[in-house]
Amino acid sequence: MRPAAVPREGIQDETEAKSDVSALVARLTAEVNDIACGKTKAIQTITGQMKILALNALIESARAGKHGAGFAIVAQEVRNVGAQIEAIARELETQLTHRTGELITSIGEMASRSHGDRLVDLALNAVELIDRNLYERTCDVRWWATDSAVVDCANSPTPALAQHASKRFGVILSAYTVYLDIWLCGFDGKVLASGRPDRYPVAGQNVSGCSWFRDALRLRSGDDYVAGDIERTPLLDNAQVATYCASVRANGASHGAPLGVLAIHFDWEAQAKAIVEGVRVDSSETDRVMLLDSSFRVIAASDGRGILQERYPLKLAGGHSGSYRDAAGALVGFHLTPGYETYRGLGWYGVIASKTS
Repeated sequence: MRPAAVPREGIQDETEAKSDVSALVARLTAEVNDIACGKTKAIQTITGQMKILALNALIESARAGKHGAGFAIVAQEVRNVGAQIEAIARELETQLTHRTGELITSIGEMASRSHGDRLVDLALNAVELIDRNLYERTCDVRWWATDSAVVDCANSPTPALAQHASKRFGVILSAYTVYLDIWLCGFDGKVLASGRPDRYPVAGQNVSGCSWFRDALRLRSGDDYVAGDIERTPLLDNAQVATYCASVRANGASHGAPLGVLAIHFDWEAQAKAIVEGVRVDSSETDRVMLLDSSFRVIAASDGRGILQERYPLKLAGGHSGSYRDAAGALVGFHLTPGYETYRGLGWYGVIASKTS
């Protein structure tokens, strides 16, 4: 089995760092606001005490008569200064509360955007990983379709040549563990040879009704391939598979006369599960990591729910990627498959739904 693509850990670490910085700034801003409000309230308390002292001084100066006139003037000035300080403290508190409130709101919005960007990056990372993996599958099927054992059996499907091709498939499967089986089919849809006849006795079965087989009959050259959508295959014990096909041609030449169809069945469930469960997210914050097909059908999910049955209500808003809040207030990030090399992808999406509201 060829190694899978390496996750883009640099992007993940960068988005995590941004999120941590946003959280730190938000916390410090809230602390500054609390300190400022606390100090202004302390000033208001002191000015209140000054007012009481000034009032007491005025009362005493009134009792003293003309001898307390000068002291009354000082007391009145103290009272005026106290009132001015109180007004400044109230204004300071109002302005600080307003400004820090705006700052906290802005930081919250920035943190939400940063979190959304992180989810988009992780969604892209997930769908890129599977794209690169499936690109290799398109290379495998075109390469193996030129194998002499395959070409000979497709050209003359005798029992001996079918057995030889079956043994060849068995050797391939022992090295490439991502496949459930390999089938060589004639133009009538009859399976001529397979790689695991003991496990999956499919020889002689007719697959002409399968969409991947019908698409393979229309391939123009050996350079072309069919990448099938994910489906359960009864002949493979109802396993979830992605079937890739190439045409087998005379002499293994790209533009030789077509002789048959080679189909390789990718073990989708095991590989997809490794992808969605391997995305670096905090399980306490993230609800689901998913892969959706072009019709938004769930084809892989970290929680194992709805596989090949649920259609996720993804909101694209005209974009290939982005993030948004769903009806429950949870943050959802998504990214369309970018494809890889000659594999254009099938319109799949990586999607990550966060629990954070």
